[in-house]
Amino acid sequence: MSERDSSFHARITHSLSDISAADWDACAGTDNPFLTHAFLSTLEESGCVSPETGWQPFHVLLSDEGGRLQGAAPLYLKNHSFGEYVFDWGWADAYERAGGQYYPKLQCGIPFTPATGPRLLTATAEQPQYARRLLISALSSVAEQTGVSSLHVTFPPQDEWESFTSAGFLARTGQQYHWHNRGYADFNDFLETLSSRKRKNIRKERARVRESGITLCALSGDDLRSEHWEAFHRFYMNTTDRKWGQAYLSLEFFLQLSEKLADRIVLVLAYQDDEPVAGALNLRSDDCLYGRNWGCATDFRFLHFEACYYQAIDYAIANGLARVEAGAQGEHKIQRGYLPVETYSAHLIRDPALHDAVESYLRREREMVRHTIDHLQEESPYRKT
Repeated sequence: MSERDSSFHARITHSLSDISAADWDACAGTDNPFLTHAFLSTLEESGCVSPETGWQPFHVLLSDEGGRLQGAAPLYLKNHSFGEYVFDWGWADAYERAGGQYYPKLQCGIPFTPATGPRLLTATAEQPQYARRLLISALSSVAEQTGVSSLHVTFPPQDEWESFTSAGFLARTGQQYHWHNRGYADFNDFLETLSSRKRKNIRKERARVRESGITLCALSGDDLRSEHWEAFHRFYMNTTDRKWGQAYLSLEFFLQLSEKLADRIVLVLAYQDDEPVAGALNLRSDDCLYGRNWGCATDFRFLHFEACYYQAIDYAIANGLARVEAGAQGEHKIQRGYLPVETYSAHLIRDPALHDAVESYLRREREMVRHTIDHLQEESPYRKT
């Protein structure tokens, strides 16, 4: 840092237990659940995030000369690319085939969580923009001092993304599917804005779930109990195993999270003959419901759409939330009212040859993403007005 920055001190902590929840949350704010000390520390305390799982905490803390925290950034040293939802496997393969060592790398983001939110946490800073620049400089310094191949910032908001790219990071875009509340009175009010064919299809899907004898409920706060989490974790593990995925989250994580963030959790459970058969985990902010994990005991036709998408819309309307972010991937979400939106990531590639190759690739990829979103918008299920 320059002499101008001498009144600030950046340091690394390898555990959120080293910093109080009050200090971290003052920087992060408490609206976005994934940025809270409660969420991030639970990942660490449950063992889901650790050097053994390939996610070594490397959080950056920015303090003033009085020791007051002015900013922070969630950062991890990684030896793989699992659990990120912004895929760089091709970059790693190409670099290592050329004789380079891609891992370890640094990841600035929220583990296992493809949800947009601040990565430069400066809510308490007296000069937020200045603190942002110092955090970006500190992150770059950590990448240089650790000798990693690269530093990746995933799912920042657009303004932060532009700050990173102005500092020399490479710009990448992606897409997700979000539902937006247009002041609907109820689910039927939402359906009336869709084309006749899409409206009938959704009603048919919801009816088929009811005809299967399945009922659903959304649990939050004091209604959440250990037996709900035990059932949900079984479904989560079962679905992960059947799809040859990787189960990142443990039962201990869910139980601890429920103790700390129960009021931010919306757990949708599906029952048949009074037995739980499926579940969808959501977390909420003051204006958004974030769909995160899904699992089921066995396949029930249309139940995934009901539990993950329609129940989320019902909840958002009833609670006055502005939108639902349904997570990564899935063009099938469009016909159910979730439209494509652009997401962002920024990448610091230290090797000049790899930097130039990735930069060329990303230039073409950004054009493709923009073209794809424009094309998918034309498939909107909403009536033309």
